[in-house]
Amino acid sequence: MITCHVRYIIDANLVSEFETYAKMWIPLVERFGGTHHGYFLPGEGANNVALALFSFPSLAAYETYRAESQQDPECQAAFAYAAKTRCIVSYERSFFRPVLR
Repeated sequence: MITCHVRYIIDANLVSEFETYAKMWIPLVERFGGTHHGYFLPGEGANNVALALFSFPSLAAYETYRAESQQDPECQAAFAYAAKTRCIVSYERSFFRPVLR
């Protein structure tokens, strides 16, 4: 299993727009075979940092999702929404593997 951690810098004035974007992606990741662990919006501290965590069975499965999402109409609509609202300033992805007992 591989877990993708996405750290977003968002426009602090557009948190509700980012939340709409986040709600679009949760079912899409799951439809492509991933497990979404949620988005995390600013609470205390920095008001422009949001996080997302989701897992796929393997890095290859994640790469398949990334390729297929580029052609999927619902994914394209989510990308377009973020571009239109400009709620995301930047983001970075990191990948982790779990340590289980």
